[in-house]
Amino acid sequence: MTSTQKDQHGARSQCSQEADNPHRKAEKTYSCDECGKNFTRNYSLKTHQLIHSGVKPYSCGECGKSFNQAGGLKTHRLIHSGVKPYSCELCGKSFTRAGDLKKHRLIHSGVKPYRCELCGKSFTRAGDLKKHQLFHSGVKPYRCDECGKDFTQIRHLKTHQLIHSEVKPYSCDSCGKSFTHAGHLKTHQLIHSGFKPYSCDLCLKKHQLIHSGVKPYSCDECGKSFTQAGHLKTHQFIHSEVKPYNCDLCGKSFTQAGGLKTHQLIHSGVKPYSCDLCGKSFTRAGGLKKHQLIHSGIKEYICGSCGKAFAQNEHLQKHLVTHSGINVHSCDFCGKTFNDIQYRNIHLLIHTGNDVYCCDQCGQPFTTDAQLKQHVYPH
Repeated sequence: MTSTQKDQHGARSQCSQEADNPHRKAEKTYSCDECGKNFTRNYSLKTHQLIHSGVKPYSCGECGKSFNQAGGLKTHRLIHSGVKPYSCELCGKSFTRAGDLKKHRLIHSGVKPYRCELCGKSFTRAGDLKKHQLFHSGVKPYRCDECGKDFTQIRHLKTHQLIHSEVKPYSCDSCGKSFTHAGHLKTHQLIHSGFKPYSCDLCLKKHQLIHSGVKPYSCDECGKSFTQAGHLKTHQFIHSEVKPYNCDLCGKSFTQAGGLKTHQLIHSGVKPYSCDLCGKSFTRAGGLKKHQLIHSGIKEYICGSCGKAFAQNEHLQKHLVTHSGINVHSCDFCGKTFNDIQYRNIHLLIHTGNDVYCCDQCGQPFTTDAQLKQHVYPH
């Protein structure tokens, strides 16, 4: 046997031994110069190096997302197909890839071997720990081109960018409110269900402070007290006169993003909160709650001057003007002023010739007595 034949025979023998021993671990002799990751085959190394090159020749026709490997594009397309063949037998959640199901199952195992040394929080996967540690580092490498806000993770940036796109593809069947994310819609729908599945001891303790009456945080400007430091901080914006949140439709400014968001419901015309007794709708739950006092018959706001009682404080405040001597309601026709809107509306009869029926509680005018009665006694 020649030396060449011996080499070939030796190579075949080695292959035969590896085939006979399938559990034998192959050596990873090919190493990536960029990140140090090792591979058993040169082809696998070359495929991996595309990640560092930034070249992504495979693009999705549906959304335009690009990939450096054909397999990545193929897997991605499953998202658009809606096919999720891999289901968790414990909770029924479905996935497009077997690997995603495998990762998901760790949640049910309860095993969290990866622990953050800084805060002690534990994670089921090393990748989740690595992402979490970015919060402690303070590094926020992902910046929004629209507003300059920085993020620790690219998925948080992508989620944020939907705000600027104004695209809200997820709509609530109950009230028509739209959301940029499916998760936000799911959370919102709990409002209509009345279901409150999450109980937090810390939140419970914070909530109980409301009932205790203890308000240790006081505003230096006006003396108003709060149960939580965060509420005081939010309140102090009022005194700063800084209103960074502007309405694009009318230009009105707000100190908080929540105030702007609530205000924008006025322009949308959406009124998801309806009164069961009279059908009147409101943009906010608080507006409905105030309105329902009219039907309850409770009138806890009493005028100190004449003893007249009102269901809402704002109605009392309007009434108090009648005792002040200040004329704030003027006639659009002749300019005459009145200290009560009811008197102004009655005065309008001189100019219009129409009958006006006013509500004693809120001053709202009606053209017929029947409309006034329906307003006062809706049921």
